[in-house]
Amino acid sequence: MKFFVTGCAGFIGSHLCHRLLGLGHEVLGLDCFDETLYPAALHRAQLAPLLSHPAFRFVEGDILSAGLLAELTKEASAVIHLAALAGVRPSLFQAARYMRVNVEGTQNVLDACRQNGIRRIVFASSSSVYGAHSAVPFREDDTAMRPASPYAASKRAGELICSTHADLYGAQIAALRFFTVYGPHQRPEMAIASFAARILRGEPVVLHGSGTSARDYTYIDDIIDGIIAAIDRTADSQLGFRAYNLGGERTTKLADLVTRLESSLGRSAQIEWRPDQPGDVPITWAQLDRARHELGYAPKVDIAQGIARYCDWLRSR
Repeated sequence: MKFFVTGCAGFIGSHLCHRLLGLGHEVLGLDCFDETLYPAALHRAQLAPLLSHPAFRFVEGDILSAGLLAELTKEASAVIHLAALAGVRPSLFQAARYMRVNVEGTQNVLDACRQNGIRRIVFASSSSVYGAHSAVPFREDDTAMRPASPYAASKRAGELICSTHADLYGAQIAALRFFTVYGPHQRPEMAIASFAARILRGEPVVLHGSGTSARDYTYIDDIIDGIIAAIDRTADSQLGFRAYNLGGERTTKLADLVTRLESSLGRSAQIEWRPDQPGDVPITWAQLDRARHELGYAPKVDIAQGIARYCDWLRSR
């Protein structure tokens, strides 16, 4: 198959492209090397190993360029739309920009698919769409979502326009709600990467709140397994729009996460406590019944294994 992947130089995108190429597919990747969260040099470093593969082609460009998207999707069998402005906290201060890129950009991708007759689409959503929700674990059919940040709202809006597109044009769209993805090459501002780097440098690890907030951390290999399964699911012409949780199905408290990192790195952390931050939620936790039943998704890497793998990779650099 020929895949068009937006956000191919990002954390998840680069891992996905490697997997698709390994499975014998052709990949056309798009990325704009946005520097909102980290320098373009890191994006380029993640992209570099892909550039030598004969079945991979890269175009530097933006999902806000509707004409470019229409041209690049002409020969695609399916589209995996990962490109977005990510991050809860930056979105608090750049709400309009997040809405433009994440909502208008997604609409542009969908318009290009319609123009070129592409009906198989995977959309990267987020667990943040659930917001500060009291009912856990989170279920896909929950109607009480209250996104707690502009980023979360933009992802929920993306889901809604995907649903509308599927209804209007007969597309098969799988929206994947990723739960705190981590692993090699993850974004440096994310908790695991940031905490590990600070511990190794002997700098204080900043924890907000009481350390009891919990996240469903999901290792990158499991996420890629879920994306591949979702691609296969879009072959079902009766799918329409369908949302799936992709998580680890277990939660880890923030303070416990630091303890695991200390153990794997063999160093103690200096903790600096600060108040809760706006946009944060107390817990994320994926209920996986739908993904397990319809995608065959089953996370294999638990938090202990994942942290050990990440720390081994970090030390090897």
